[in-house]
Amino acid sequence: MADIAAFDFDGTLTEGGSVYGFLTALSGSHKVVRATAALSPRLAYAALAGGKAADETKQLLFEKVMCGTSVEHLNRTASSYGTDHVAKHLRPDVRARLGWHRERGDRVVIVSASPEAYVKVAGELLGVDAVIATRLEVMDNATVTGRYDGHNCRGEEKLRRLREWIDDSGVWPDQLWSYGNSRGDLRMLRASDIGVNVGRLGRLGKLRSFPGLSETALPPA
Repeated sequence: MADIAAFDFDGTLTEGGSVYGFLTALSGSHKVVRATAALSPRLAYAALAGGKAADETKQLLFEKVMCGTSVEHLNRTASSYGTDHVAKHLRPDVRARLGWHRERGDRVVIVSASPEAYVKVAGELLGVDAVIATRLEVMDNATVTGRYDGHNCRGEEKLRRLREWIDDSGVWPDQLWSYGNSRGDLRMLRASDIGVNVGRLGRLGKLRSFPGLSETALPPA
């Protein structure tokens, strides 16, 4: 039976974040700057507090920038942005590890707090088995509100949805591998048989108790 390898997206498979770049591509820099300025005290607090404060503030930002955007425009922008982001920002070392899992016949899934609209485009390009990411609410008139459809896919929600996907597949892995770079990935790594810290801060980061890529012993592919 094959293993499952779960990869975070921003900062793990790719360099840095992707959300602000996507919002800018979707709605323009002026709208994103105005929304960021209006929420700046909350954004600063959310960056320090994390958790519920971060989830709620991110949704407020999405509402200010996305509300009223047509699904057609969202998907068109997501397609071009996701393709461009993968081409320019993939981390070669983590991309190589993903390829190693695919060569072994493992099932590979991306689990991300970023919007599903473009993460699924990246997933298709990388040939993964599934993408689990933050879904956006769509109104009957085919526009998005900026609110989440469900919950922001970080922390406990990442782990819950990963387990749900495994349950729905009906195929339990021999081992679950997880790769992350931040505290939003902590629960997923803790629940895995093999959790790997690919954060740039290494032993100074939130995932310092987990081995890095070079410290993970790999069985034959």
